[in-house]
Amino acid sequence: MPFLPHTESERSEMLRVIGVKQAEDLFAAIPKAARFPELKLPPAVSEPEIMAEMRYWAEANHHAQSTACFLGAGAYNHYIPAAINHLLLRGEFYTAYTPYQPEISQGTLQSIFEFQTLIAALTGMEVANASHYDGATAAAEAVILALHQSRGRRRVVLSPVLHPQYRQTIRTYLQGAGVHFAGDETPETYSAFQTRSRAKHLAGCVDESTAVVVVSYPSFVGEVEDLSSLAEIVHTAGALLAVAVNPIMLGLLKPPGAMGADIVFGEGQPLGIPLSYGGPYLGFFATRQAYLHKMSGRIAGETVDGQGRRGYALTLAAREQHIKRERASSNICTNQGLMALAATIYLSLMGRRGLRQAAELCYHHAGYAAERLARIPGFQVVSRFPFFNEFMLRCPKSVAEINRNLLDRAEIIGGYDLGQDYPCLANHMLLAFTEMTPRGQIDKLAEALAEESL
Repeated sequence: MPFLPHTESERSEMLRVIGVKQAEDLFAAIPKAARFPELKLPPAVSEPEIMAEMRYWAEANHHAQSTACFLGAGAYNHYIPAAINHLLLRGEFYTAYTPYQPEISQGTLQSIFEFQTLIAALTGMEVANASHYDGATAAAEAVILALHQSRGRRRVVLSPVLHPQYRQTIRTYLQGAGVHFAGDETPETYSAFQTRSRAKHLAGCVDESTAVVVVSYPSFVGEVEDLSSLAEIVHTAGALLAVAVNPIMLGLLKPPGAMGADIVFGEGQPLGIPLSYGGPYLGFFATRQAYLHKMSGRIAGETVDGQGRRGYALTLAAREQHIKRERASSNICTNQGLMALAATIYLSLMGRRGLRQAAELCYHHAGYAAERLARIPGFQVVSRFPFFNEFMLRCPKSVAEINRNLLDRAEIIGGYDLGQDYPCLANHMLLAFTEMTPRGQIDKLAEALAEESL
């Protein structure tokens, strides 16, 4: 029997006070034909029956747990320790109150503080915030911080091999703000970018009006290079260097903070968050102490209470920063608390050694794949610099056709079609490798691609 919170007499009294005779009168403003439509629903079924049907439809999807997946381009199939989901679903985390009132939010505030500490250590920076929606919005926040700090400079230099979605989001956030973009003016810019030094290309775009140069480490096409010389050029011009990073790679290679980066941001999805059809994900953001007050989003700080006990509270920004549009430096709400907690648990469980091991597996699997695929007639690995877990593969025909064949014939999810974003890279595929793509799957991919060259 359905639960009815009010008695008949209570409902009658409410209707009398409102001034209507019956509940149906409350819908009088809705056209009669659309007011109470007949719902053509199937007969009721039991819970086991509906669960069986839902599983049937779910299995019609191809997913990374049942199919070899080499699609990356910003979202990756990494190992997720089982403990993460069990801890996230605990009621005190899953239904946690927005932590403006520290007296009832110490657990949430402590998890945020630990997340900030871990991100700062991972990126080699001094401070971090409580997170952003995703890597693309974190990229926009990096540019906004630089513009606020630059005091009048309006030029933003974007690397052509910064993630295309990041570049689009930055432009969307700043449209109409009088900002001049350089470095990636047209997709064809990539061709020139490939034929000369990366640092020289971007340095040629920097002048006295430049507020920030935004690059990625590794690049969108998987290549890795030292950013130290570029940082020196950018700082000499009085601008800031913002770097998008793959957080797993930082378990193995030098962090951007050690190469002179002023802002480090990225997509935190690899840190214990499933692919989930594209979200929800996690944007992380770290910078230098000097820019702390220009950083958007929540910041949790550690303190002591009146009895000398350790405690946590949101700090360095008034509550109006987050709830009043006219006073906010950015989005009114910029936090992904539950996803940040997942990343915190992941980094805590993996530790320094576990994260390095995961990064090494990504690196070695990608290296093995490059060697294996380069031997296939008609295919060529074209990445210029050392790569971490992704590289470009030139194909003998369209990537879309190859991917259809891979899925139909071998149940393999192929790589990303770079021709979508770079016309000069038609028939180029971006392939991703993680600890979840072992050599057996790579060999299967090589055999399937060999059939495409016949």
